[in-house]
Amino acid sequence: MTAAPPPAGDLAQRLQGLNLYLVGMMGAGKSAVGHPLAEALGYRFIDADSVIEQTAGRSIPEIFTSDGETGFRELETAVLDSIAHWHSLVVATGGGVVTRPRNWGHLQQGVVIWLDAPQELLLARLSTDSTARPLLSQADPAERLGTLLVERRPLYGQADLAVLQEAGESPDRIAQRVLEALPAILRERHQAPEAPAQLLDSDGQPAPSLN
Repeated sequence: MTAAPPPAGDLAQRLQGLNLYLVGMMGAGKSAVGHPLAEALGYRFIDADSVIEQTAGRSIPEIFTSDGETGFRELETAVLDSIAHWHSLVVATGGGVVTRPRNWGHLQQGVVIWLDAPQELLLARLSTDSTARPLLSQADPAERLGTLLVERRPLYGQADLAVLQEAGESPDRIAQRVLEALPAILRERHQAPEAPAQLLDSDGQPAPSLN
């Protein structure tokens, strides 16, 4: 018989204010999952992309147009640096935050959680999302998304925890799976900090390797 997960209040106490950073591709549901996750822990939720827009006084597409991706990444790192000085946050990061080694210095001060999803599920979600995505603004967004996935998967795999999503799972259910997995991650992170992310399927069991 599987032991019941600890109450979220106990888990929040064990976290001792450590920030939770949600990473993953656009369409992975980081904001949707982040809200119920933060609420359960008594944490504050922050969307890093929204902070970037507030800091710049411009939308992300406008930043890409005027400053290019390099300028956007510089601003993203500066915002992440500010966020890392706070505590008790669930942070939904941008999909490309993992591409800059400097960002990992900030992310690894907390617990990094990869919300993984198959390409087909990402495309289905993005097709119904009106948010402008500069990196997908081309003739074949599916091909571009596939290229980005190939480039970024090894980087996302450096997370402390990876949760593989399936079609039809609610954000609340995914947040609950994260809560259930966190106690083991907190026990292991100091023992084996270089271990690859623990990948869970929708039943909370270890998922088969993708290699």
